[in-house]
Amino acid sequence: MFSFAGAAIRRLNDAGLAVIVITNQSGVARGYFPESLIQQVNERMQSELGVAGARLDGIYYCPHGSAAACNCRKPNTGMIERAVREHNLDLSRSYIVGDRYGDMELAFRAGCKAIFVRTGYGLGEETWHGKDWPRQPDAIVDTLQHAADWILVQTR
Repeated sequence: MFSFAGAAIRRLNDAGLAVIVITNQSGVARGYFPESLIQQVNERMQSELGVAGARLDGIYYCPHGSAAACNCRKPNTGMIERAVREHNLDLSRSYIVGDRYGDMELAFRAGCKAIFVRTGYGLGEETWHGKDWPRQPDAIVDTLQHAADWILVQTR
């Protein structure tokens, strides 16, 4: 986890915003790791965020491979639909932060604002594919900290 993640998420928590992780984990379908490892990683992530005074309101993952015809694998909206039901979210007032264009596609399909971060896979994705994106994100920022800044300005 990036060192700035806890502080960024805590600021969103303090503003009363739900913070939810939605992630593809096709390594399960490929046999790279057991689904139990995802649970362990999620527990550790929650623990590390807790040390920073931050929390996640939900974690959703798709364990299927890209060839599966599931509705949950991003950029399909199944995980977001579940989060909406379980957390009473208003997608028109929600933000998706991601480091892959598929995350932006998810935002567009769900009616959320799309924020692309250059950390993780982001810089390479933007450098090599950004010019070919059919639609630009609402914001492109360097880190989750900058994404939180942008979100908090928008929600004032």
